[in-house]
Amino acid sequence: METGIAKHGPPEAAESRFHRGTNQSGMRDHNERLVLSLVRLHGSLSKSDIARMTGLSAQTVSVIMRELERDGLLLKQAPQRGKIGQPSVPMSLNPDGAFFIGLKIGRRSADLVLIDFLGTVRAALQLSYRYPVPRETVGFVSTGMAKLRDSLSASHQQRIAGLGIAMPFQLWNWADTAGAPREVMDEWRHRDMRAEIQLLCDFPVYLQNDATSACGAELVFGQTGALRDFVYFYIGAFAGGGIVLDGRLYSGPTGNAGALGSMLVPCNGNKPTQLIDIASIAVLEKRLNTQGIEAPHLWTTPEEWGDLGPVVDQWIADAAGALAYAIASSTAVIDFEAAVIDGWMPATVRARLVEAVREAISGIDAEGLTIPRIEQGTVGVHARALGAASLPLSERFLIGPTLPARAT
Repeated sequence: METGIAKHGPPEAAESRFHRGTNQSGMRDHNERLVLSLVRLHGSLSKSDIARMTGLSAQTVSVIMRELERDGLLLKQAPQRGKIGQPSVPMSLNPDGAFFIGLKIGRRSADLVLIDFLGTVRAALQLSYRYPVPRETVGFVSTGMAKLRDSLSASHQQRIAGLGIAMPFQLWNWADTAGAPREVMDEWRHRDMRAEIQLLCDFPVYLQNDATSACGAELVFGQTGALRDFVYFYIGAFAGGGIVLDGRLYSGPTGNAGALGSMLVPCNGNKPTQLIDIASIAVLEKRLNTQGIEAPHLWTTPEEWGDLGPVVDQWIADAAGALAYAIASSTAVIDFEAAVIDGWMPATVRARLVEAVREAISGIDAEGLTIPRIEQGTVGVHARALGAASLPLSERFLIGPTLPARAT
């Protein structure tokens, strides 16, 4: 099994390593990935810092970091001189060390993003639609990847280390809710999207549930600080979520753990309904349409919705009440530190929603429970696509905070 870039060879040998093999080949060995994970977490670290954190010998750390620097994954920073001894030389991640592509296939849009080793978005493309069609989605990916590659130099193209796909599992079950022809949605039942897109790529392709991927983006790229256990809600066309336990994304045996959109919540004194039927943006769109308000910008410009009037106010109130019950129910199963809420919405709307959830949960009878603190997500509208891109990053270079459900 290959465990890293060619150790003693020309730069082109190191670059070609990104394109070889299956799920196992091309991954760094455990200690290398441990070092990369620590440097990512802290921004920059010296050899002595890493030796102290890991318990590895100074010689071992020196060899690892020298190889990672040779492979173009680490960069030396300015020496830091202390009171005694030689100055320490912190190392940081090289943004150009590796690149990753993320694909989000949603109910109302598909997104492609190209990120660097730090998680910075270098390029992004979007396809909006009334409902997803497999053939059109594959075409978007084919042409889109060519554009993303063209945005990189030839040498950087050789450092694309993988593509991750974030999409709803069993997408065909949402035909009625999405307002799509059943025969079109049934096509998804018989398509292996990961395999089809793998045919377009010379690097590994990974697949994960879309809301779980968004949770993974918060874990890898977000600013959740020292949170180790949290429940995560992503409010997109439909509501969904994910679970983080002991600092790692938990996806379950089928990859569908944290299917929070299916949680039952109270509904205006009637029998319980699913969270997805109250807290989804598709519900907001239907209410706006009922009022004679067309709102395609809900999907095309998620950073700015404009003034939607009292309809959005009522939707926030209803969604907050449903989310509060979902959080309380989740906490009855696992003692979460926090509940994190993000979504395909402007930051101002997200802030209002989170504040409304805090108020709503204070009125719930939670005797016997320790209600987690309610926090805003920090990744934003591109969380699902960034989470998709984090799948190859985590699998090949980090100590597995995210676990792809399927891979090449």
